[in-house]
Amino acid sequence: MSVPAIQTALNKMQALQSQATTQPQTAAQAPAKNGFAGELKQSIERINELQQTAGAKTTAFQLGDPNVSLNEVMVAKQKAGLAFDMGVQVRNKLVSAYKEIMNMQV
Repeated sequence: MSVPAIQTALNKMQALQSQATTQPQTAAQAPAKNGFAGELKQSIERINELQQTAGAKTTAFQLGDPNVSLNEVMVAKQKAGLAFDMGVQVRNKLVSAYKEIMNMQV
């Protein structure tokens, strides 16, 4: 890389840094008031919502609704499946961490 290219990249990075420090946090970036329990509850509710949506689209497709296509059904089912798998993995990690903490010597 040449010196002018490096200087340009450095200037862009500094501009982005100053922009990031001057902008207020949005609601998505702000820390959660409920903490970990609230985030966990929201995640479980989102997984449930995805599964309900996939089920509703599957039923609508099976009943012959012309507004629901097969690819919409498949995408909804894949999203729900991936979300559920992620939830299971998070649960497994939490159980593992709990067991490890319970086995600690005090």
